[in-house]
Amino acid sequence: MSHVGCEDHEKLYTQLNEYIDQVKEEPGVLINVLHKAQELFGYLSEELQQHVADKLGVPLSQVHGVVTFYNFFTTKPKGKHQIKICLGTACYVRGADRILERFKEELGVDLDEPTSDGLFSLHGVRCLGACSMAPVVLVGERDFYGKVTPDEVSAIIKKYRGEK
Repeated sequence: MSHVGCEDHEKLYTQLNEYIDQVKEEPGVLINVLHKAQELFGYLSEELQQHVADKLGVPLSQVHGVVTFYNFFTTKPKGKHQIKICLGTACYVRGADRILERFKEELGVDLDEPTSDGLFSLHGVRCLGACSMAPVVLVGERDFYGKVTPDEVSAIIKKYRGEK
């Protein structure tokens, strides 16, 4: 993933600190601050978790406990375009494993890793609730692709790279 420049990094920390100063007296502040930190930085690195702990005056173990308990928090960077391949039963029996393998080949990454340019990451999910359209791929939160074949993978990737 492309790294945020030092200046940008400092701006993000400044924004986070301003947010913490506004909400630090509220109940349930830790979860809200972690949401804001992940929104700003994309993921919750060890360094960022330590910063939150220091600013809120709580132990790092408490911050880490919350981060690892809730699955909407992530400690790894994700790509700008998160590609979710359904690996539930209906999709799997219709070839989701071949779709996943083709995405891995085309992007040169494994599951839950961002591409070197930070554009994509692959994620296996249990069910996307579109079994009649199996195998299903979801890009981001809204772009569903149904009855996907391995040969369509390249075109899906090109669309999000802005290629024709």
